[in-house]
Amino acid sequence: MIRSMQMEDLETVNEIFNDAILNTTALYKYSPETIEQRIEWFLAKEKNNDPIFVLEENGEVVGFATYSQFRPYPAYKYTVEHSVYVHKDHYRKGIGSKLMKHLITEAEKREVKTMIACIDASNEGSILSHQKLGFYYTGKIQNAGYKFGRWLDIVFYQLDLKGPEQPTEQ
Repeated sequence: MIRSMQMEDLETVNEIFNDAILNTTALYKYSPETIEQRIEWFLAKEKNNDPIFVLEENGEVVGFATYSQFRPYPAYKYTVEHSVYVHKDHYRKGIGSKLMKHLITEAEKREVKTMIACIDASNEGSILSHQKLGFYYTGKIQNAGYKFGRWLDIVFYQLDLKGPEQPTEQ
């Protein structure tokens, strides 16, 4: 079941997020986040009206997804960058794809024009999942980050949506 994230989900969500920080290159961060930081993140998401969803299996949160405006300038209001994280014990079960499809549906409802994915270039699974959903390659930044004793590249993929019928500059 996919549903909106609630405050009581934050401990599990933070565990999923911190595992990604400590054990993967999905996030170019070094230190785990505190529950206080996760609460602050959640409240900021709510304030900005950003969608944040969890996927629950048998009463357990096994993944989460969100997006926010790509850059903090008004002209980017129709472009979002998304994040999807799955609990390490639930990889390769289609959870990320389910969450992505839900985010895409939400983005269409909110008249988003462009969804952006910033992916570690070595994350072939994420790249393939995005391609299956219609995302296409738009660029690469080499040596964008340094983690686990090596330089890391990022790739950008995007999905074009219908967007608003009458976009505005307000």
